[in-house]
Amino acid sequence: QVQLVESGGGLVQPGRSLRLSCAAFSVSGFTLDGYAIGWFRQAPGKEREGVLCIAPSGGVPTAADSVKGRFITSRDNAKNTASLQLLSLKPGDTAVYYCAARKNSCDYYPPSSAAYDYWGRGTQVTVSS
Repeated sequence: QVQLVESGGGLVQPGRSLRLSCAAFSVSGFTLDGYAIGWFRQAPGKEREGVLCIAPSGGVPTAADSVKGRFITSRDNAKNTASLQLLSLKPGDTAVYYCAARKNSCDYYPPSSAAYDYWGRGTQVTVSS
């Protein structure tokens, strides 16, 4: 069992930035380097949207067109953490943001929520003037 804990959400004005963090925990001996990390978001009244995925070894993440060039994900396997930088935020980015994990590589472009087994609680990002 893998548990993910997210932090970093909040209320920001358009054009500002946030950095979200995702910390992973599991049984003794757990290492994050065996898991892909996906980032998802869900706006009020809308379905969950896959936005970004980073492979176990890092490299170039896959991202939805709506966030390319604005959202940057990274990971630190030694610390069992991942982060998502949200840059140049727009009101349309308002959503609950989730991190998720699955064994091995990223699944699809954009990532599909059904392919991820472990989820964080979500953190609210509100972009408003």
